[in-house]
Amino acid sequence: MLYVLYSSRMIRGRRRSVIFFTVFGICLVAIAVALNVGWVVISWQRGVLAVLGLVSFLIIIAGMVLNIIFLVREIRRNEQHDSFINAVTHELKTPVASIRLYLQTLQTRELDEQKRQDFYRIMLEDSDRLLHTIEQVLRAGSTQSPFRRIAQAKVDLVELATECVTLARTRFHLPDQSMTFQLRTNGPAFVMGDADELKAAVWNLIDNAVKYSGQNPLVTVTLEETADRSRYALKVADTGAGISPNELKRVFRRFYRIHGLSVRAKGSGLGLFIVRSVARRHGGKAFAESEGAGRGSTFTLLLPRPSESA
Repeated sequence: MLYVLYSSRMIRGRRRSVIFFTVFGICLVAIAVALNVGWVVISWQRGVLAVLGLVSFLIIIAGMVLNIIFLVREIRRNEQHDSFINAVTHELKTPVASIRLYLQTLQTRELDEQKRQDFYRIMLEDSDRLLHTIEQVLRAGSTQSPFRRIAQAKVDLVELATECVTLARTRFHLPDQSMTFQLRTNGPAFVMGDADELKAAVWNLIDNAVKYSGQNPLVTVTLEETADRSRYALKVADTGAGISPNELKRVFRRFYRIHGLSVRAKGSGLGLFIVRSVARRHGGKAFAESEGAGRGSTFTLLLPRPSESA
């Protein structure tokens, strides 16, 4: 609770800073315009000086505008960076504290075999959560690196999606009807690329859908061909929190988390960023669709089909 209040206060403070500097910059621009116009009116007979003054004025205004834009972007970038640090710290500290607590309990108390097995299972789940967070951070850096080449191998999206769906059912303890996989292709769906990166992209879409679907998730994974048969479309649809129209493109930014939903679902803000990075590295794209808050959302991963000679 204290963490949430602290984060909210930080966000409000930074928003006030953005508003202050924006208004301050606008006021400076207005003053500069008024002074320059007044100076030109007074000195209209001095043509050369008027032209030089106008050019100088435009340069000053351009510099001030660029400074304001840079300042606002830096404030927002710092805000996202702080949110990321807080989120990752929480994601790392929580499972470590949980594992430590169960180990201390096992060390100091005599427990029956069933209880010990339950403790082992919980610690393994916390270890998986810890490992997932570390992998997300490392993958976010590697997928964005322009010097890292992707492995060019044939990857079957049908097999990959089936594996991710099965893993999600097991990890999140979901019944079969809560997560379905619909195949709308004839046979295998091969693409060229790195199997590990593509699996990470598909898993992040499924993980994101489950996290933001509340207590009773209903997720549908669909694999189909586009109308022109040049690409495969893997869609992950849920009936959860939904996304407002102005957030649809922002959710793929690094560290970006929708205000209000970040408290309900913990994460690092890197999942969808990784999805978009992997899609671009493989010649495809990723985008989101939603009818609004509370009406679910659909995320689509488009990947090109390999040429006949591949």
